[in-house]
Amino acid sequence: MRRRSLKHGLWCVLVAFVLPVNVLKAGTPTGGGNPVRSKNATKAAAFEEEVSTLYQQIDLKEVGLTKKAFEYALKGYYYLLEHHWLNKTNILSICDLSQSSRNKRLYVLDLEQKKVLINTYVAHGRNSGKEFASSFSNNPSSHKTSLGFYVTQGTYIGNNGLSLKIRGMEKGINDRANGRNIVVHGSEYVGPDFVQMNSFCGRSYGCPAVPADESETIIDLIQGGTCLFIYHPTKQYTAKSKILKN
Repeated sequence: MRRRSLKHGLWCVLVAFVLPVNVLKAGTPTGGGNPVRSKNATKAAAFEEEVSTLYQQIDLKEVGLTKKAFEYALKGYYYLLEHHWLNKTNILSICDLSQSSRNKRLYVLDLEQKKVLINTYVAHGRNSGKEFASSFSNNPSSHKTSLGFYVTQGTYIGNNGLSLKIRGMEKGINDRANGRNIVVHGSEYVGPDFVQMNSFCGRSYGCPAVPADESETIIDLIQGGTCLFIYHPTKQYTAKSKILKN
């Protein structure tokens, strides 16, 4: 029932994007204005309102998630949802790599309940930067993080214990994730104890590694077809992402 309720709510949002456009078209005199431009403007305004409303309802400013990261994440989430690529539609996970790795910059959200389920630490690739990530790559053996949208898959037991496969959904940006063995896994170099003893969290080979003592909870929650967004405001990504341009 929860999934049905969420899908109903999301379709209501999508209908809300379109309905005002139809009303506008009906009331527009012949030859007046540009209907395509009006449609796009109405849709954009409805989406901006949705972003602001959810950002406030979930109280994301309080936990440090930037509004821009959430806006991009929600846009990509709707894109994946419309293409039927998500199996669990209430969960949205965001790694906000615009923040220091000393911060709790992983956010697992329940869009149905409008709440933050998990807010914790997450690592970036060792060659992406030190305390702050600044360089990203889709190339094998780069040991860098790949930005963009992923859909979570199944789990396995590997060298880092329970691990979660993720599928990169953006060609040329993160679609080599499986070949690079980019997965969600737990590690002792991520978390408050490591940060207390070091200048910043340890770094991975490109995986979004999470605290070892939280990894099973996180993986169990987000596995099986949820949206994961790894964000950084670099134009190298935002200008190239077809999902964000959609």
